[in-house]
Amino acid sequence: MKDFFRHNGVWLLVIALLLSILIGLTSAFMGGNADPLSNLVNTVTAPVRSGIAAAANWAEGVYSYVFHYGEIQQQMEELEQENAELRKKIRQGEAASQENEQLRELLNLQAKREDFVFESAKVTARSTDNWRSTLTLSKGSNAGVEKGDCVITETGLLVGVVSSVGTNYSIVNTLIDTGTEMGGIITRTNSAGVLEGDLSLMQEGKLRLSYLPDEAQLVAGDEVLTSGNGDVYPAGLVVGQVESVFTDASGLTRYAIVTPEVKLDQLVEVFIIKEFDIVE
Repeated sequence: MKDFFRHNGVWLLVIALLLSILIGLTSAFMGGNADPLSNLVNTVTAPVRSGIAAAANWAEGVYSYVFHYGEIQQQMEELEQENAELRKKIRQGEAASQENEQLRELLNLQAKREDFVFESAKVTARSTDNWRSTLTLSKGSNAGVEKGDCVITETGLLVGVVSSVGTNYSIVNTLIDTGTEMGGIITRTNSAGVLEGDLSLMQEGKLRLSYLPDEAQLVAGDEVLTSGNGDVYPAGLVVGQVESVFTDASGLTRYAIVTPEVKLDQLVEVFIIKEFDIVE
């Protein structure tokens, strides 16, 4: 019997389906009243019809999923492209805003120091060793840059001094480099000293204001500017603030540790002072 159903099961199902259709037609002609045989056949074939309906529904769902998946993926790609374009516009807007702010600051500085002749330059490289603190700039002798020119930010913060010049580049010793030596002055007390780079302080991003007079009364937070003594560098460039004051090992002179205002590691564009008036 089992072998019979196994070999003939498909034909039995087909026969059942045909009987169901025939009985359905008969019932329709008879006014919709089904006889006991029809009920029996319908009961037997109901699972088959349910399976066929479920399979049809599954196939329809798969088709709908595949069709809509393609649409959704295309929409996601379009959204990603729109987001990329929006991010690009935001970056451009931020860059333009930053550039406008930089130009406003530079105009303010030029209004205060009409004697300054600037040359803008990009920072293209930085020193990578522990013995020097230098920047490489994108402008050189072709742009009129010379050794000894001061380099500042758009707000007048001292960056350093040009130490060597090529045709289309220049090297700047930053204000914390060991080669730094220029006059400095405390604005609050008008006390003058010499700004010097120091190897140990350079590692901390600081410099020294040496040879302070004994009567100088300095406190933490005092502003330090370039003094312009020697007529080599412009006066009034912002160097930084006094962090602390010490007496040297000999006990003869005092010096201050100065924290620069400029953020050397964040510089992108700087301004080289090619000409200035000497302030007596």
